[in-house]
This record gives sequence, structure tokens and C-alpha cells, in this order.
Amino acid sequence: MAALICGSLAFDTIMTFEGRFAEQILPDQLHILNVSFLVPSLRRDFGGCAGNIAYSLKLLGGEPLPMAMLGSDGADYLQRLQSLGISARHVGQVQDTYTAQAMIMTDRDNNQITAFHPGAMMQAHANRIGADNSVSVGIIAPDGRDAMLEHAAQFVAAGIPFVFDPGQGLPMFNGQELAQFIDQATWVTVNDYEGKMLCDRTDWSLADISRKVQGLVVTLGAEGCEVWVDGEKTHVPSVAPAAVVDPTGCGDAWRGALLFGLEKGWSLVRCAELGNRVGALKIAQRGPQNYTLDFDPLG
Repeated sequence: MAALICGSLAFDTIMTFEGRFAEQILPDQLHILNVSFLVPSLRRDFGGCAGNIAYSLKLLGGEPLPMAMLGSDGADYLQRLQSLGISARHVGQVQDTYTAQAMIMTDRDNNQITAFHPGAMMQAHANRIGADNSVSVGIIAPDGRDAMLEHAAQFVAAGIPFVFDPGQGLPMFNGQELAQFIDQATWVTVNDYEGKMLCDRTDWSLADISRKVQGLVVTLGAEGCEVWVDGEKTHVPSVAPAAVVDPTGCGDAWRGALLFGLEKGWSLVRCAELGNRVGALKIAQRGPQNYTLDFDPLG
């Protein structure tokens, strides 16, 4: 069975600043902020939430179906998906705009500053979800605003259980819209900052949210994650990485493992344990799609 992954396909330009952002920014001068960072290291990677999650799920042995929109410069990404054995049958292409682009700068403490150009992603709502007996689970990752709203309703209409993973797209929605997503979803995943924003905008606690779905996971970076089921919280410890090299795409690697476990019918705790292991592998490598698996996920 396959997992339908709604989100972005993007090209990531990754830059490394060897100092600390905090040492270059004067807190009392933010109103006239004008800074420049020397970045000796620069590379271009395949990225985007849908692409990164699909990579993780494929690596684990799952069948990802990314649903996304590429621009006129998207031929290389289509070739990339083909080389990985990932189906692109739900990937559209817009000829009058660029593929989404993320410019990510990371400092020595793994803090990040990101500029994101959505490009073709803003047309992702043109992709439609229909009934598909080969799809057992789905996810709504950060995407165009209209696409996220419409795809949630389409998952419900198609009878496909899905994860609501708003990520950096969360600020686009008000409390009523976020509450509707939660009511439609089967599971919800956020990081700790997003979890606080989600609670603030919906006026629901994490325990409240967990009672409205089958489960809620709050990822905590190096501290692991919290799994909430029916108002009860379980802490799942992190896995120590071999090295901390690049955090870009760690959350997406984790979510690929989540989908793998959900498709297998695992508990959320077991899914989270696998996600923490895969995230540890990812953070030890540069780029969101350059790590490999060194263990049997079913072992």
C-alpha cells in the first residue's frame, strides 16, 4: 500500500555561516537591521517537504506518492524521483513559474535563517485527491494555502486517513481553520514551537487536541518527542547521532518514518522511536536527501 504525500518539491540552496547569528545581530538595533554573513560553504540540494518525506519513506521500504507542483525548471527533480524509484504520477508542472526555492543559512549552533520562494507550489491545489484503493494513509505537509485546505477535505471525501503536519505553513491559518484541520485529520504532528502556536490559535491544550484525533506528536529536537494519545503523554527519548552536521530535513525524515509505521499499523510510540532513529541518521549528513539506512526498520 502507498502513502500519498501532499507538500512541496523544492530546490534547497544551503549555506553555512561559520559564526553565530547572535554575535552578528544587535538586539537594540533590530529596527535598522542590515547584516551580511560570509558563507564559505554553499550547495544546491533536492528538497521540499514532500520530496524529503518521500525519500525517507522510500529508504525504509515504503511506497511514497508525492503530490506536488514543479515549475518550468523541474525536469531535474522529475529525473531525481525516477532515479529513486518514486512515482511522479501525482506531480504536476507549471510552465510560467519556477519550482519552489528555499535559501537556508545555518550557523555553528545549527540555528537557521530561511528565505522561501513558493513559485509553482502556489498552484498545488490544481492536484486533486480522489478515491484510490492503493493508498492507505496520507499526509498534508506545508504547501500552498489553498492546496492544504482543499486536500484535507479531499482526503476526508476519499476516506483516506491522514496526518495534519502544518509545519512552517501553520501561520497562514486562523484558529477556526486550524480547528477544522484537526477535526478532519486522523493524526497531528508539530514541533514544540508549532505546538504552542497551534494551542494559542485554537484555544485548545495539547491534551485537548489529542482527544480529537487518534494521536498527536510534538517533536522536541534533541530532546526526542512527546506522543499524546487520548490526553495522556508519553516521552520518547531521542537517539544520539554520530555527528551533528546539518539539521535541514530532519523533521521530514522523521515524518517519513511515521508514515512507514502508520501504514504497518504500529503504535504512535513505536513510530516515534523509528522516526528518532532516522532523524539521527539524517542530521549526521549534509542535505535533506543524502543519508542512507544502516539498520533494518522491521528488526
